[in-house]
This record gives sequence, C-alpha cells and structure tokens, in this order.
Amino acid sequence: MGDNCKSTLKVPIAGKRNILITSALPYVNNVPHLGNIIGCVLSADVFARYCRIRGYNAIYMCGTDEYGTATETKALEENCTPKQICDKYHAIHKDVYKWFDISFDEFGRTSTPQQTEVCQAIFKKLWDNNWLSENTMQQLYCDTCKKFLADRLVEGNCPTPGCNYDSARGDQCEKCGKLLNPTELLEPRCKVCRNTPCIRDTDHLFLELPLLKDKLEAYINEMSVSGGWSQNAIYTTHAWLREGLKSRCITRDLKWGVPVPHEKYKDKVFYVWFDAPIGYVSITSCYTTEWEKWWKNPDNVELYQFMGKDNVPFHTVIFPSTLLGTGERWTLMKTISVTEYLNYEAGKFSKSKGIGVFGNDVKDTNIPVEVWRYYLLTNRPEVSDTLFTWADLQAKLNSELLSNLGNFINRVLSFIAKDQASGYGSIIPDAEGAESHSLTKALGERVGSCVQQYIEAMEKVKLKQGLKVAMSISSEGNGYLQESQFWKLYKEDRPSCSIVMRTACGLVYLLACLLEPFMPSFSREVLKQLNLPPEMLSLSDEGGDIENSKRPWNILPAGHRIGTPAPLFKELKDEEVEFYRAKFAGSQADRADRALKAETEAKNVAEKLNKVKISDGNKKKERATKSSETKSKAPPSVEAEISISRLDIRVGLITKAQKHPDADSLYVEEIDVGESQPRTVVSGLVKYIPLEEMQNRKVCVLCNLKPASMRGIKSQAMVLAASNSDHTKVELVEPPKDAVVGERVTFPGFDGKPDDILNPKKKVWETVQVDLHTNKELVACYKDVPLTTSVGTCKVASISEGSIR
Repeated sequence: MGDNCKSTLKVPIAGKRNILITSALPYVNNVPHLGNIIGCVLSADVFARYCRIRGYNAIYMCGTDEYGTATETKALEENCTPKQICDKYHAIHKDVYKWFDISFDEFGRTSTPQQTEVCQAIFKKLWDNNWLSENTMQQLYCDTCKKFLADRLVEGNCPTPGCNYDSARGDQCEKCGKLLNPTELLEPRCKVCRNTPCIRDTDHLFLELPLLKDKLEAYINEMSVSGGWSQNAIYTTHAWLREGLKSRCITRDLKWGVPVPHEKYKDKVFYVWFDAPIGYVSITSCYTTEWEKWWKNPDNVELYQFMGKDNVPFHTVIFPSTLLGTGERWTLMKTISVTEYLNYEAGKFSKSKGIGVFGNDVKDTNIPVEVWRYYLLTNRPEVSDTLFTWADLQAKLNSELLSNLGNFINRVLSFIAKDQASGYGSIIPDAEGAESHSLTKALGERVGSCVQQYIEAMEKVKLKQGLKVAMSISSEGNGYLQESQFWKLYKEDRPSCSIVMRTACGLVYLLACLLEPFMPSFSREVLKQLNLPPEMLSLSDEGGDIENSKRPWNILPAGHRIGTPAPLFKELKDEEVEFYRAKFAGSQADRADRALKAETEAKNVAEKLNKVKISDGNKKKERATKSSETKSKAPPSVEAEISISRLDIRVGLITKAQKHPDADSLYVEEIDVGESQPRTVVSGLVKYIPLEEMQNRKVCVLCNLKPASMRGIKSQAMVLAASNSDHTKVELVEPPKDAVVGERVTFPGFDGKPDDILNPKKKVWETVQVDLHTNKELVACYKDVPLTTSVGTCKVASISEGSIR
C-alpha cells in the first residue's frame, strides 16, 4: 500500500484482461466497523486476489474520502483541524486494512494536489460543454455560528411519511435512506450550537442531470446487462430513473474541500458527492503517471466497483453522468457489486453510535484474521441483510474451518510426515495407475466440476457462492479419505494408498489456491507446510491449471518433500464466545466507560487493601465458607435450552397481500394463523414472488418473534421462505394443502412448549435458523428432521439444499 506518487507501475497490457478494481472510499472521520469492511474493501480484495491468481492484469485502488462536512464536524468535536483529523484516521484505516490482509495496489487519500487537479479539470470540461447551471438556492444559515450550514451540520425530523426519525441528517435520513435537502427537515437544529437556523439565499452550481438522461440511460441499459450488475444495484438505479432525474448542486459553502476554479465561486468548494468518486481517478494518478491508460481506455480496461447499497446512485447515476458530460472516452463501470447491510447481534452496526465490532477491535480478540475474513465472506449480505452473531462465528469456525477444512489438511499432511514405518517420511509418493483407480478418477471428475463452478461464480462476482464451492472440495476430500480407508490400504495395498495420498496432497494445494482470495494467511501457512513458495499459486488458463484440477494426483510432483504439518485452526469455546459478547456489548463509548470504571474500582480496592492489614486468617476462611454457603443456597437461574421446540411455527393462510405503501421491496400480508383476528406480516419478497402468487396461499408462519415495525407498519410474525445459495431465488415453505390453519408445525424428537415471545437477547431464532434448510427431496428440515404437520411434511417447489429464514 503506497502513499507517495510513483512513476510507473502496472499499465494495461494488449491481449490480456486488464481489470481496474475500486471499493467505495471509506469516509475518514471514524474507525471502520465489520459492516464497512465486508461491504467494500474486503469484497473487492477477494475479487482482486482472484484476478491475480487467474493471471489477469489487475489493479485495486482505494483510499480515504477526506473532504466535506463530516470531517469539519469531527474536527470541531475533537478540537483540531480537518487535516489533523484526516491524518489521524487515515493512519487508523490503513492499519486496520493491513491487519485484514487487504491487498491494495494503492491506498491513497482525496486531500491531495492530484485530486484538486483531476477534479478541477473535469469541472472545466462540464462547464465548457454547458452541462452546468447557476441557481440561487435557499440554505440554512446559523446566526449564532455566522455561517451557512452544510448538510451534515444540520439535523432534524425526517419529512418522509411514516419515518418520523428525529435525528435525520441534512443530506440523508439514516433510518429510511431517503436523500434530503436540509431545508426539507422538520424542526432543524444546528449541530454545533443546537439553535434553530434561518433560511437565506445563496448562489450555487448545478449538474444538469436531466440533460444527460439519454446518454446515461443508454449506458445503463447496455452495461447493466453486459456487466451483470447485481439485482439490488439495478433496482436502486431504475428507482432513481423512475422518479425523474433532477439537477444536483455540486458546490458547498465550506473551506475544507477542492476549491471551485471560477471567480464567482472561488470561496466555495465542491460538494463531496461530486468530488469523492473522482478520488478513484486521482488515487490512480498517484499510483502511476500513466493513469489515463487505465481511466481513458474503455476498449481495453474493465472497471469493477464494490460498495454498500447506500452508495449505488452515486456510482450508477451521478459519477457516470459526470464522466459522460466531459465528452471524453472514460472507462465507465462495467460491473457493480453491491452488498446490503451486515447487522450486529440485536441491531445495526453504527459508526456514529459506536455499535458493533470495529476494525481496531478484532486484533484484541486473538481470533486470527483468516477466521474473520472467512466468517464475514460466508455471511456477505449479497441479496438481503445478514446478521453477525458470536454464536454463528463460533459455529462456522468450529464446524467448517476446524472440523472440515483443517481436519482434512492436517490428516493428509500428518500421515505423509510419519516415518517410513507408518507413513511416507514427508515425501509425496508416486501415484502409478491413478487413471484406472475408480474411486480416485470419480473424485477427479467431481473436483474438476467444482473448480469450473468456482470460476463461473467468481467471474460473476458471486463471492459467497465461490467460497461455498471451494469449501465443498474439502468435504469431497474428507469423504474420499474415509471411503478409501487409506490407513488400511497402507498395510494391505500400498500402491493404492500412495495414489490416495498423492491425490489428497493435490487437493490440499488446490484448496490453498482456491481459498487464497478469501483467506490469504491460511493459504500462506498451507504452502509453508507443503514446502512450496507462495508465488506458486496459480489458476490460469494458460498454465493448464484448470485442466489439472481434474487430475489432482498430478498437481504435486512425486518425490517432493513437504514441510512440518501443524493444526491450522483452534477451537473457539463457549466461554470465549460469552466473553466477547459481553466485551463488545453496547457502544464503544459504553465499553470505554466500563473499562474506566473497572480500572478505577481495581485501584480503589488495591488502595484499601494496602491500608487495611488483615491478620486473622481464620476469619477470612470463615467468611469465605459463609459466602460459598450463601451462594449454594441461592436458587439457580434456569434458562430453557435453545431448541427448535421454542419456536411457534404454525400453518397460516394468506387472506390478503398487497405492496407496502412506503417500500417497493416489501409486501404487507394479512395471515390467518388460527386466531380470532388475522396477523399483519411484512415480508421482503417483492423481488422474488409475484403478487398474484401471494394470494390465498398456505404458508408456514413463525408466530412468536417480537413484533417489529417495518417502514411504519408493525409486522406481527414472519413467513418462512427458502433461498438458494446465492440468494437469487426465493420460495415459500408450504405446508400440505390439507393442513389445518392454525396447526402447530412440529419437529419429531423435539418436544416442548413454545415461548410466548422469543427474547431477542437470547438469540433463539438466530441460533436455530442456521440449521433450517431444504434437503434434496425439497423437504423443509431442522437439521435432518422435517417440518411436520398432522397430514404430512412441509416442502418448497424447487430449491434443494437451500437455507430457510
């Protein structure tokens, strides 16, 4: 990762795939949390690493977004200059991403001379081409602070019907996501002095998006298809177009930003939404003086951009319009990969409120970086919001990484490393006759198919699916070892055992290769144990690596000496999980207060102990005995075991379904669950199931979740649905047609009464949900037990081995 401008590094190469990768520039005024990290920088890093092992000519550009009101606000809070804030947090961001193994080719900043130069050049082209207009606008002015208030220096009540959030910012409501103008806020307040501002006229410059509409729509219609844009990006973009494009102000009354190169507006700076995406270009210009070969080369460069869903319109509407307006041949975005939100335990991650696990927290957990990366990527919110829970992290580590992946690799390498009397003395054996060894040949065909599926998923930026396919090769390996019974073969049929072990070593290398984009530190350690150099990893077409995967017994040479095997993962115990859950509860401020109080209390106790000489040891023993007796007499707090039986799942009938009045992606259903009145249920199924298919339909309904308000309508239950691995397809879980409405769905072998209401703090639903799935026969199951009614089991239409939520 570099900060200084360089002469020349990677440039596009004729005849190769040249891929330019960016992730949304993280704002510099806070420490990034895990939701930010998976939303942009980590996802982009996985794709960049994948491109490199495929042999593509790829560069990954990112940096901190440093200009704008938020920086000025933070500087006011911390009583320093905006530059000091930027210097401080840029270093924090850089340190966090370094720990996370993010492989930027350049991690820069937007507060550079290069940013000013590129930004002003683009502005001048827009001005010369008449895509800008001047207009007087009304802006909030604080008489107390004697200045116009930029968007983020104002907060008030959101004007959106049904939202009513009382801390909406002047540019956007954090609760409903609606973009706002500060003058639209109800009961506005200055964030600095808390007084009510007044409205004054001020002149500003505007980008005329309506005039650029035809150029923009032509670009969107072509590239969203050829670039395979994610559905959430397409949906958000078309929502903007449907609402009608409006002129957007590109200037602000601030000091901290890129100055406007126009005499009339010389005291203003560019608005951060105009200036920030240009940061991708200026950061590339710091990476190489030949930056135009990347950014003005649409015939030879593919641009892939990664971000969270709140950033979509800036990248699919505003930034392309800006570049199109210059009249130059810019490299416009080909593919956009968008994530929804990663939520934390019971609520949202929040930088402003300090809620969740932050980038600088993870180093204190002693949980290795490869585990964090794996968990975040298996939980990547590609289609819908996902939930971070400590229990789920524990389950993924212990069952998938330790028991599956780590167990397979350690089993293979440990056996090879045994001495010649019981193993192979650390030498990979030959595998003569592997082509005719039926078990091994069948494995090769399955592994070759998996590698093909992996590449298809990764090329479409379906990262979660790519990871799942890669991990399935480990499962194949474990099954192969078990079926071959290699420990018996070693004594009874040494040549066959040698075929199995050389093949298994090939799978170990292949796993290191496929998983390198996801867990680079894991792959480095595996290569070390294989005694191979890190640069050996390759999955290129030219090198025949894809074809070789069908013959894993040929991947590593016979006679190669491996290194020293060692366990790759360590179990995460229940008491550690409870410790971390308690440690990271509340906000960062709460945690700091707890730590300070504990430290103060410890000091006070130490001082008292120094002052008081306790001489009677017998009295101490007596007190201790009494104390333990008292504790033993206290009634134990009994918490019911977390079990599927605590869920109240019933057969329901949708009597009415309609679109949510304030949310395009939600349905509102009236569902009869056998009570005197139907329940109102809000479901995010609009993108997957047509409205007509929701009417008069029997469904499985979870009835004892705590009611939750969704865009102003309280949802009193949840409809169970299954999704495929990449969440592109969703189907309702359906009880048998003859099932009685209101009947409780049961799980044979799991008896007990359901909770009246599931306590959100106990995570009952979140814990059991990970084991809800559909099997190959399309039956909905908890673990291996079907969801059962008195007339049969519950099923889905076509999704096998899907997850249910």
